[in-house]
Amino acid sequence: MSLELIFHEAMVGIYESALKNCNYRATVFRRMVNEHGGVKTAKRLLATNTMQSGLYELFNCGRLDLTVESLVCQPEYQSLFTHEELEEAKRRIEELEHK
Repeated sequence: MSLELIFHEAMVGIYESALKNCNYRATVFRRMVNEHGGVKTAKRLLATNTMQSGLYELFNCGRLDLTVESLVCQPEYQSLFTHEELEEAKRRIEELEHK
């Protein structure tokens, strides 16, 4: 199984975990993952200058580990992303951790 497919399955997994653990139904996120795949969805979300509402929802639930940003930063997936994308993911997590 390719790393991109493993990452895609992990993206589906964070959706399911957010629904189960935080009662957060991220339907737009799920649709994006289905239509574009996990890697392209993560890249699209990281390309925006603003944090997505789901990041705040998961922060408020105490589950930053279920965010796209957290998943992107996991060592096994970092090779799928550019330096800039990784830095943006880290910046967003750090910003929320200091609130």
